[in-house]
Amino acid sequence: MKKRLHSMLILAGVLLATHAVVAADKQTDSEKSEDRFVRLRRDDDKKPLALETAVVRYKRVDDQEREVLVDLIGAIHIGDKAYFAELNRRFRQYDAVLYELVAPEEANVPRPGQSPGSAIGGMQMGMKAMLELAFQLDEIDYRAKNLVHADMSPEEFSRTMKERNESFTGMFFRVLGRSFGEQAKDPFGSGDIRLLAAMFAPDRAHQLKLIMAEQFADLESQMDMFDGPDGSTIVTERNKKALDVLQRELAAGKQRLAIFYGAGHLPDFHKRLQEQFGLKHVETEWLPAWSLVKAGD
Repeated sequence: MKKRLHSMLILAGVLLATHAVVAADKQTDSEKSEDRFVRLRRDDDKKPLALETAVVRYKRVDDQEREVLVDLIGAIHIGDKAYFAELNRRFRQYDAVLYELVAPEEANVPRPGQSPGSAIGGMQMGMKAMLELAFQLDEIDYRAKNLVHADMSPEEFSRTMKERNESFTGMFFRVLGRSFGEQAKDPFGSGDIRLLAAMFAPDRAHQLKLIMAEQFADLESQMDMFDGPDGSTIVTERNKKALDVLQRELAAGKQRLAIFYGAGHLPDFHKRLQEQFGLKHVETEWLPAWSLVKAGD
């Protein structure tokens, strides 16, 4: 029972740390939903190749006949160094990149090596070491002039959670409850055995990445654990704040913009960009965040 609970706690930590909505990549191209933002890509033999995040493009023509472009860029907060290097390269093409970080307005630019300063951040740092991956706050160049803070301050976040009668403890136990529900589908504990074997494998990081990626792919609609009938602070209210900043940047004449947020925020953004901003989804591109191919294969 202790091993089973341990594996569930690891999974719960992963879900809270990444805020990602992942669906199994089992559909044909014609069957895939346009509002998927993370996927597990496999080869023809179903061997995992990569955990990928989406860059989803939206366009419209404004009142002055100018084309406005907004990209949703889904983030997984730990990933390959090459993933973050590619994001930094892409960010240079935008007039503004709106980023998430619950931080005071006067101190919202993270520095490489800066401690995340929260329980969730601690989980992310632990995952970074365990999976031999890089951490977003260490790799993304937040000092670039076109990066724009578009998130709540800690005071706003706490006040909104209080108004909604929400707590991190409550969210954690929702995740844990869902995890126990998933465990019921595996009554003989085969997942625990595989996890234990991975922990002692010579290629531990690779084996753990395979397990984590597959766990993500087996879980559907993960963010509904955090949302109530009226949404949640962690997604809905923070997204509203980001879109207020988007409106401000558009009013200032910016035409090429990106919203760089945890992938779990993107389904709500997808809906709001179309309904509130009159933007049309035109294309989706996929970036490999975790390579799942073993070195030498």
